[in-house]
Amino acid sequence: MATLATMTEHEREDSDLVAKGRALSSPLRLRILRLCLHHARTNKEIAGLLDINPASSLHHVRTLVRTGFLVPQEGRKGKRGAKEVPYIATRTSWSTPVNDISPVLIETFVQETRGLATEDIDVWRLGVKFNAARQQEMMGKLRAVVEEYMRLPADDDGEATSLLIAHHRDPSAD
Repeated sequence: MATLATMTEHEREDSDLVAKGRALSSPLRLRILRLCLHHARTNKEIAGLLDINPASSLHHVRTLVRTGFLVPQEGRKGKRGAKEVPYIATRTSWSTPVNDISPVLIETFVQETRGLATEDIDVWRLGVKFNAARQQEMMGKLRAVVEEYMRLPADDDGEATSLLIAHHRDPSAD
């Protein structure tokens, strides 16, 4: 087994990409990234918002820091005088390729929307029958629109929302 010192640059990049893929393969970690997208949050705040044990949250936060998806901000004193470290998302997960991510994204969506009122979720469903070229055209246009909005800065007076677009084969309609 190669050590970090004996690995080639290509092997290190591959190893880094595998670690990043693993980090993003958890719905809980994706939810942490979403919580830290617009506001730096401490581990205690993250654990409270997700209703999980702070030790469990810290494990996931450290994984996201180690892989570059979260960065620590300047420490601050908490209510009891202890040092707290807030974390903010680096916004690099969007451009990180991950194998077999679809089930993770769907599960993350289900977890994030569980308990929301129906008026707080806007869902569309469309069935189409296009050849491969038209499907690629449609998905390219949708991706371009999403990427355009992804690059915009957050509005100070905005409300945080999420969007999930899923495109899948529908064998029952063939």
